[in-house]
Amino acid sequence: MNEHQPRQRFLALDTSTAVLAAAVMSEESLVAESNTRADRNHAVHVVQALKDLMENNQIIKEEVAGIAVGIGPGSYTGVRIAVTAAKTLAWAWGVPVAAVSSLAALALGGLHDYVNDTSLVENPQESIEESDSRYWVIPLMDARRGQAYTALFEGEGVSSELHRMEPDAIRLVDSWVDAIGTLLSELPSSDAPDGILFVGDVEPHRQTLEKLQTMQPEVTIHLRSYEMEGRYVGKLGAAKLLQGEQEDIHSLLPNYTQLAEAEANLLRK
Repeated sequence: MNEHQPRQRFLALDTSTAVLAAAVMSEESLVAESNTRADRNHAVHVVQALKDLMENNQIIKEEVAGIAVGIGPGSYTGVRIAVTAAKTLAWAWGVPVAAVSSLAALALGGLHDYVNDTSLVENPQESIEESDSRYWVIPLMDARRGQAYTALFEGEGVSSELHRMEPDAIRLVDSWVDAIGTLLSELPSSDAPDGILFVGDVEPHRQTLEKLQTMQPEVTIHLRSYEMEGRYVGKLGAAKLLQGEQEDIHSLLPNYTQLAEAEANLLRK
């Protein structure tokens, strides 16, 4: 990009959780964000949230070069609201839209939240963010009845990149913890992560998640409550848009993840 060319502005939006997360990005850097609990009444507030962000930062629609949207999984109604809004704006403004896994954004944000917490280091002068520790990051969105929308990623320090290890899905948390324990047990000790970080809606599943520490005492398990932030949807989406990746506006759909058949049968018993 020509150094004299203005940096591209992107909007980011996610309504997969109880938080209406929105952001304005300058390429992959945050300009401003708004993360508000709307009691899942996102449809009423979503357009106004974006409008306020743009007005407060003197950004007009002609400056918007693309839109990043979290497509879920998550609340069935919630993910549909963000995707519909993003598609409508992208079509009206003639800009591309990039789809982002809401769980990937939650995982990236949760990892950054954890490694930037200076209370976790004995000497605050030694920033934990400079650590090259390697984590398995497991985002959780509570889906009730012992279930959660979840996935498995690997991340290092405050790198903006996560390596996906398991796909987005709705899973029975008890079975999911057993599966993660099995994955760990099959690894050579040299390949084991420095820690496992559960982020998001951890409290409804705390007792089940803590079972993993008993199963794998040699690996430190961290549980961290964390809510979605628009900047991480924006960061992941901006990276795609800058690489020329975009979705077909007319065929873009939310990720309505369903429980695997075997787990659904188990739940019915």
